[in-house]
Parts: sequence; structure tokens; C-alpha cells
Amino acid sequence: MHAFSRRSLLSFTALAPLALAAPAVAATGTVIGGARLARDGVQTAVPAGLPKKLTARAWLVADHDTGEVLASYRAHSRLAPASTLKMLFADTLLDKFERTERYTVTDADLADIPAGSSLVGLKPGLTYTVEQLWQGVFLRSGNDAVHILALMNGGVARTVAEMQARAADLQALDTHVVSCDGYDHTGQLSSAYDLTLFARHGLRDADFRAYCATRAADFPAGGRRTFRIENTDRLLSGTYGVTPYRGMIGVKNGYTTHAGNTFTGAATRAGRTLLVTVLHPKSGNNAVYEETAALLDWGFGRGSSATPVGQLVDPLSEGGATASPSGKAPHAGSKAAATGDGSGWASLGTAGALTLLAAGAYTWRRNRRDTGRPEGARGTARETTTNPHPEDDSTPTHEPDPAQK
Repeated sequence: MHAFSRRSLLSFTALAPLALAAPAVAATGTVIGGARLARDGVQTAVPAGLPKKLTARAWLVADHDTGEVLASYRAHSRLAPASTLKMLFADTLLDKFERTERYTVTDADLADIPAGSSLVGLKPGLTYTVEQLWQGVFLRSGNDAVHILALMNGGVARTVAEMQARAADLQALDTHVVSCDGYDHTGQLSSAYDLTLFARHGLRDADFRAYCATRAADFPAGGRRTFRIENTDRLLSGTYGVTPYRGMIGVKNGYTTHAGNTFTGAATRAGRTLLVTVLHPKSGNNAVYEETAALLDWGFGRGSSATPVGQLVDPLSEGGATASPSGKAPHAGSKAAATGDGSGWASLGTAGALTLLAAGAYTWRRNRRDTGRPEGARGTARETTTNPHPEDDSTPTHEPDPAQK
């Protein structure tokens, strides 16, 4: 059903010319979102009240509705995104299949999923609806569910190329996609700025918003049996000692050995929605949630009167402009925003190569749907069995802490 395997995709990426190692630069030579976002250090007009114990390697606070960036730290630094990259996957594929469409999983379908991946627990021989597969993606960060949806889309290579094309349209130039699921691969990178773009654009879709806000659902286990899956976003579910954040509506958390903990969250209070992305806090299983909550508190408090230091740009296909409101400056790939870990090699050139792979196959089909919460997320009473992944979607030998990949 799919023309390219995961292995063929990685081979294609490995053959990219060395010239593609140049830093990503917007066609206009300007910093996407504003020149201040490429600077090192905390960027904000209202430093008073900002959390004092932030350990993340990068973070960003923005207003969802206006797109104004209220504060940031190394917004364009390229870092491993882990499963937060699934926001881009969903934004790329969500409108391609009807929720009632069904797919029967085979052994061959699951053969290329990397060992240690987070799984929702798909079983060969069982038939799943698209709605259930998306629940597996959003609630359990299941790489098996991602893989099946990619196969339904024509294969992993095609889906990766379409994700890269979508990132380019969203002006997420720090992002280099190697896999659909966010699993660690050399050169798979994004930034706090780009991940916030993905969340903002995704939340415009009613299904995206409903799935990421779903706290729990019953998932097929074969026959009439189901097992309970819970959302691994701890600020939403309130698990593992984390207090649920008032007004939380999603969006996506992630964890890999290389990336550490990553998270983009959205919350609404008094009619105002804020987005916060936190990448790679230094320590603590819950640090990514604690720092996100602290930044949200600041944004809803003193940050509400802050003069913006940048802007979340609109997609090019929706009239987005690339001009920097603060003047021209090197893009985030410059030394000023380098991560110091050798990860800054990913380039717009590689994105262009993958986009060419998608030429003729990628179609912009963002149909706004005003449907409510997916039916399977309503938690109707069903026969249940024990959840085979009770803590999260981690594998003990690879993930000693229960945070998702």
C-alpha cells in the first residue's frame, strides 16, 4: 500500500547534498516572527514576574488569537522535538480521512516501527476507525497509530514530505522532519517558535482541538472488549503529581532519551487563550509541566499588558507575510541562536528536497469543520480490560520515567 519504507526514507535523507548544511534563511533574509526572536537571552517587555527558576533550553509564550509573542527564550533554537512533532503530523493529515473510515491492521504494517516506541497497542487482525487511530495519536502518542495513518496516506516517505511541505507553508523554517512520529533521528529538529506555530494552526481545526482536549477514551482490545487510554498531557489529566491547570485545552507533550521532555500547551481564561512551548528542562519528570504552568500564570497575569516582542506568522497559503517587524537580521540558524550541540545543520535546503518529493502529491485541503468532540471521546460505558500501557506510552528499558516519546 505504501511505496516507500521507513528505511528507504532514511536512505533518501542520508543522500542529501552536503551543501544543504547551510543555515535556514527566509527568502527575504529576515527573521520569521521578528528580529528579537533570534537573539539569545530572555526577550520580553515586561520581565517583572517572570518565573525565576526556568531551566528549559528554549521557551515561548504567545497569544493564540493575535499571534503576539509576549516573551521568549531562544525561540528559534533548533532542538529535538520528540512527540510534539505529532502536532505537525495531525495538522497535515487530519482532514484527509473521514472519522468513520476503517482500517484492518496487519503484521507487515507494524514491522517498521522502531523498538522502544510509544504505542497505543494496535493489534494485527483488528479493524480500527480513523477516529480511534487519532485518539491513539493524541492521547497515547502511539507511534503505531501514526504509522497506520501514514500508510493510509500513501506511505511514510510521502507523509514526511507532506509534513515538510506543510511546515514550509506555515513558515516553520527551523523544522526538519525525518519521521512522522517524532522518534529520535539524526537531524530531526524543530524550535519553540515552530512548535507554537503548529499548535496555533492546528487548534483552528475543531477535530484537532477536540482530540487534544480529550482526557480519556475506551480503545478496542478485540471482540467486544476495550481498554481505557488516558491523555499523557499531565496538565490536562492531572496525573503523576501534577495539578490540572485551570482552563487547559491541550496540546501535546513528548519525551525521548535525546530530546528530554518537550511540551506545547494551550489554556483559556476569561476568554483569552495563551500558548506556551517549553523544551528540554534540565531535570525532573514534571519540570516541563511546572515551567509551562508558571509561564501561563505570568501570561495571564503581568504578561497580559506586555508589548509583544515578536509575532506568530500566518501560513503563506493564507496570506502570511515574511517581513520582520523589527528589521532584517540573520535567521535563527545563525550563531546567535545556535544550540551548541551540533544540531543546527538542518536546513531549508533539505526541506526543499523533501518538498520536491511531495510535488504533485500534496494538496492544500484545510476544510474547517465545526463538528464537536469525536464520538469515541465521550466515554460511554463499555466492557473494559486492563490497559496494557497503564502509566504512559513508554517502554521501561528505554524510558525509566513515564513520559511519552
